[in-house]
Amino acid sequence: MPGFGDARARVLILGLAPAAHGGNRTGRVFTGDRSGDWLFGSLHRTGFANQPTSVTADDGLELRDAWVTAAVRCAPPANKPTPQERDTCLPWAVAELGFLRRLRVVVCLGAFAWDAALRLRAAAGVAVPRPRPPFGHEAHFDDGAWLGLLGCFHPSQQNTFTGKLTEPMLDAVFARARALAG
Repeated sequence: MPGFGDARARVLILGLAPAAHGGNRTGRVFTGDRSGDWLFGSLHRTGFANQPTSVTADDGLELRDAWVTAAVRCAPPANKPTPQERDTCLPWAVAELGFLRRLRVVVCLGAFAWDAALRLRAAAGVAVPRPRPPFGHEAHFDDGAWLGLLGCFHPSQQNTFTGKLTEPMLDAVFARARALAG
């Protein structure tokens, strides 16, 4: 499943994969599920989206200065992609980034997306530093050699229901992404 958004985006939002009952059902990543409710609500509050919800692929949602995509292109069993799925999908993400010429920062929704962004960096021919920069909520890595990375806990129910991720925390990440993107 391809990503979507503003082709002139400076901010890339990278998730794990389409949800089986969300993006996989609706045909648009983060659309029609609770993670998407959290994500698009925050994007609306921080000026990246024209509306706070996304329920179908033709619901009028427009993103401004942001592009949303996933590291894995299909819904993996138990939401746990295999290394083969991850590696098979990498060229699709590389191609997608190839037409997003204005990108400055990647918001990585979870550790899997953080790792995928580092793999995208390597696929772009840019060395991944050793030790690898660690993922964390609001972790920031930018050595000037590629896009900056900004970590964010994934807006999954296991994070939002437990309070590990709150709306103000998510909004702060997107406000920071906007500032980092210039």
